[in-house]
Amino acid sequence: MIKYSRNKLTIPAVPLVLLSMISLQGGAAIAKCLFPVLGAIGTTTLRIGFSALMLLAVFRPDFRQLNKKQWLHCLAYGACLGVMNLVFYLAIRRIPLGLGVTLEFTGPLVLGLFGSRKPLDLLWALLACIGIALIAPWQHNNIDILGATLAILAGVLWASYIVLGGKVSRLMKGGDAVTVGMCLGTVFIVPLGIFSGDLAALDLRLLLMGIAVALLTSAIPFTLEMRALKQLSTQHFGILMSLHPAFAALSGLLFLQEHLSILQWASVACVITASAGVTYFSKKPKD
Repeated sequence: MIKYSRNKLTIPAVPLVLLSMISLQGGAAIAKCLFPVLGAIGTTTLRIGFSALMLLAVFRPDFRQLNKKQWLHCLAYGACLGVMNLVFYLAIRRIPLGLGVTLEFTGPLVLGLFGSRKPLDLLWALLACIGIALIAPWQHNNIDILGATLAILAGVLWASYIVLGGKVSRLMKGGDAVTVGMCLGTVFIVPLGIFSGDLAALDLRLLLMGIAVALLTSAIPFTLEMRALKQLSTQHFGILMSLHPAFAALSGLLFLQEHLSILQWASVACVITASAGVTYFSKKPKD
């Protein structure tokens, strides 16, 4: 329940994480609405660019204090962040949002499996494989094979982003690391948006929608998750994050009228269960 103190309102961690997922997947749905006009590259440019500006306004890192090692790690982290977003948007341009997130989520799932050696992990690996098989392009003609491949590639980049993010966070403050990484990500993405010509159709309405995408997919989720992590262990936080594919599927259904088949919903359920299982039965972190 919501608690009141003399100075501020304290919201429990679980609602914070759920609100974060609603915000992120709602923002993804808005982003997909921009694809017909701005394309995936133009939409990614707006998201990355405005997200960087928002993070700069909040954290204000001192770039002059960064050493060579921090710059190199942030460069790799930012490049991975930018390309991951671009590849994911290219994927969901061709396949439903829920399936895109489900396939993308296999990246962190496999990373979690590699980090554990328990026999029970074979069950989670099997569930994940079943989930992928249920929506495999060779079984369903309505699934775009290129879109599915791009979503899986985005998952690989997501796993790389997690590894790189962990390294960067040990070298500098988390807020500064994300901000510098996002700014460097713009170095890779913004030129693509400019030279692709996708931004030529940009007007005030589309600009505001782009700002909304950046706000919903970066600023709001990041803030809510940081507050939730103060109350939750990383293990419990990871279990809650496993619900992302379900929220993405619901967002696609409600805002984009993207209907999934029973088998495709089963696929989402398999990936969620596998991810939650890996997280719950993994060795508890020391922090």
